[in-house]
Amino acid sequence: MKKILCLSLAFLAAGAWAQGQPARQASATSLSLFAVVIAITLGITWWAARRTSSTSDFYAAGGGITGFQNGLAITGDALSAGAFLGLTALVFGAGFDGLYYAIGYTTGLPIVVFLMAGKLRKLGKYTFTDVVCARLPGNGVRVFSACASLTIVCFYLIAQMVGAGQLVQLLFGIDYSLAITLVGALMILYVVFGGMLATTWVQIVKAVLMLCVGVVMALLVLGRFGFDFGALLAQAVQVHPRGIDILGSGTMAKDPWSAFSLGLALMFGTAGLPHVLMRFFTVKDARAARSSVMWAAIFMNGFYALIFVIGFGALALVRSNPAYLDARGALIGGGNTAALHLSHLLGGDVMFGVVSAVAFATILAVVAGLTLSGASAISHDIYGAIFKRRNASEAEEFRIVRIATVVLGALAVVLGIAFKSQNVAYMISLAFSIACSSTFPVLLLAICWKKLTAFGAILGGTVGILGSLVLTVMGPSVWVKVLGHAAPLVSLDPPALITVPLAFAACWIGSLLSAGVVAHRPAQATA
Repeated sequence: MKKILCLSLAFLAAGAWAQGQPARQASATSLSLFAVVIAITLGITWWAARRTSSTSDFYAAGGGITGFQNGLAITGDALSAGAFLGLTALVFGAGFDGLYYAIGYTTGLPIVVFLMAGKLRKLGKYTFTDVVCARLPGNGVRVFSACASLTIVCFYLIAQMVGAGQLVQLLFGIDYSLAITLVGALMILYVVFGGMLATTWVQIVKAVLMLCVGVVMALLVLGRFGFDFGALLAQAVQVHPRGIDILGSGTMAKDPWSAFSLGLALMFGTAGLPHVLMRFFTVKDARAARSSVMWAAIFMNGFYALIFVIGFGALALVRSNPAYLDARGALIGGGNTAALHLSHLLGGDVMFGVVSAVAFATILAVVAGLTLSGASAISHDIYGAIFKRRNASEAEEFRIVRIATVVLGALAVVLGIAFKSQNVAYMISLAFSIACSSTFPVLLLAICWKKLTAFGAILGGTVGILGSLVLTVMGPSVWVKVLGHAAPLVSLDPPALITVPLAFAACWIGSLLSAGVVAHRPAQATA
């Protein structure tokens, strides 16, 4: 294991230097800091591998994570590179409208606390599919739940891989395909050898680093303006082409209904993401599950408050500095590099190296969690429970989950290369839209409504998935921007305002139609 980790780190460094210096022309100091952070995460994986000896360890870290630790890990899941780089870019470009996404991410967590966390921990074993199948009989609902998880994971994973490739390509100046391959190789190592224990502690370390980076950058920005946030906003208004309008709202959504639909997708989508729901099985009881979400909400809201200081700081300082702008006046490397340029402006190569390394570790941690969730759906929900009729041995399930991890990792690399030109934010929003229209309604009703049947769950979830995909294609993001039509067939983007009620209605109708046919199974303690 030590040899594999050392070779992986050497491969990463060699791949970076083989292609020359990064576009930002980072110094040896920046690259050294980058290597240190990656070495720490690989060391955690080696440590976790020595303590992972059962499927409980692999899927749920043996249930030994505390509520505080799990709160940090959930924070690590949420504070992806998209949250840090993407939200900073949104504030940099649109001002306070960047709050749309931050509010959506955090308001989904209280939904989990009050409606799901306790019962998730009591009913489930390793995955959210266990919770649904504890209430509903038959392999059909297990297959649907596993397939829904895989669909959401794939869309989210592709988006993260594309973002990872673009970030590494920007930082190291290496070929995009090589960058994707490096990310995929490290991701597979985290999951195959360390499982949930390694993934959780990588998330914890990454969350702490991200929070520290956010605090330091925010303090440095405010220090430039005498710790007067009003002076910072005044400078941002002065340099932005839209002026005072960036302090208002209403520029991101096309109309109020689209804004409402986006809010629904982000809130309910957060409560339906399989890799986030898996976190509730790593703690010992329902009380710890609720505590972990409380801590996650505190950390996430604190970080998103810092993002507005960082975003407006980038707007006020970077936009007015020609060293970070191209000939057209746009940011070098694109809008998502605003936080990276700001870090260099505030702290030179050292700060740039730290922020770059943390951003990369963020991506690795998120894709590791996604891959573990997808591999668990294959090994535990499909293979272990269906093909082996719940009699698969731990050793056999271990072998299958590791094979599934390698296959998913290779698939993520291939799809990351194939979808290189796709918009990352759009693919993430599609994953949220599918989650809020499929896994969330089925999970909520399975927990709270005793009359839900297996047929109703399958019908509602399927309608939600297909409805999200079809209406998204008919919406402005695909019908107009991709297919080139003059006007969309459906104006809502994302279509959650339609698909979420539709999924709930289909669950209700399907349950009523099958109530006299499908026999109910009593609730069990475990799946």
